[in-house]
Amino acid sequence: MAAKKAEQVLVNRWRSILVLHARVQCELDRALHGHGLCASDFEVLDVLAGTPEEDGSGSFGYRVQEISERVHLSQSALSRLVARLEKDGLVERSMCAEDRRGVRVALTTEGRARHGEALPVQRAVLHRMLTG
Repeated sequence: MAAKKAEQVLVNRWRSILVLHARVQCELDRALHGHGLCASDFEVLDVLAGTPEEDGSGSFGYRVQEISERVHLSQSALSRLVARLEKDGLVERSMCAEDRRGVRVALTTEGRARHGEALPVQRAVLHRMLTG
């Protein structure tokens, strides 16, 4: 009986986490819409904004695989998202100098500006939804 109750507490906690995630994700999508972004777009831009302009090897940005390790998207979903961001002029793709099979993604000047405009909005939503 106690094991069953402990299991139910665990399941309820998990479901609470899922509900919170869904609520925050929806609120982020609504708030970022005015900047022409959804929450997933912003996450990719935010990851890319955290990279140095150049990594010392003459390469810019991150490899797609490195981005996928930091955002919770499948490789195919991330590839589609990056293609859309590139079409919108927010990122640029280039061949990876270290591995010609790889692709690097970096923010464009417009992408860096859009990220900067949306950053306070995203952080305000996180603060409102996740504190207190």
